[in-house]
Amino acid sequence: MIKPVFALGALSLALCFNASAETLRFATDASYPPFSKQAANGKMVGFDPDIAQALCKAMKATCEVVPQDFDGIIPALNAKKFDAVIASMNITDERKKAVDFSDRYYNMPSRLVGKAGTTINDAWFKGKKIGVLRSSIQEKYARDHWAKLGATTVSYGKAPESFMDLKAGRVDASFVDAAVGDTDFLKTPNGKGFAFVGPEYNEVKYFGNGAGIAVRKGDKALLDRINKALKQIRADGSYDAVQKKYFSFDIYGK
Repeated sequence: MIKPVFALGALSLALCFNASAETLRFATDASYPPFSKQAANGKMVGFDPDIAQALCKAMKATCEVVPQDFDGIIPALNAKKFDAVIASMNITDERKKAVDFSDRYYNMPSRLVGKAGTTINDAWFKGKKIGVLRSSIQEKYARDHWAKLGATTVSYGKAPESFMDLKAGRVDASFVDAAVGDTDFLKTPNGKGFAFVGPEYNEVKYFGNGAGIAVRKGDKALLDRINKALKQIRADGSYDAVQKKYFSFDIYGK
């Protein structure tokens, strides 16, 4: 009688160990502060990695956040290089063809950043160069709306590269997530003399209803766990604790 009981106990311990040892791999953009960036020690830091860690804690899993350039992030997800993407990716109908999305975890308009005092109207775009992140919704919007007004889009692999060219006068404006433009450029010494110009851009057709966490199509089990964890961290204060580290306002949106 002792041996079967012992074996059953060992099996139970093994099962518990395996459950606690689960690791979920989240990918994020390596250069998109304050949402994500790669620190000098190689660790991913920022709002997105911290939210991933909070979600994993709620799911009782170990979290690994890995860097991936944004323009290749969906193909890499579908190639099973990681389990999910938390990279400030707006939920759009076009992207839903390739991945499934969680409920939103924040909602932020896009803005043009240009020289302070610039008046934005249709005539302004003629002959202008607009910096955008490659494969972003800002890139698509700019090409669909402003190319016909005479503007040229200049695409970058990393969002901060467009700010460098804006400062140097190689582009006339950068079109970015408002929080990125504010934190990574306007509030820095390089942002002196620049400002948000023109209106907020949040047309649902292009910008969706906020940013979501992407998983491979059909991975309903993981998606349900992430959505449950999102509700939990919103309710228990974990989300607010992360948000207050990076923003002085509510980015979750209405």
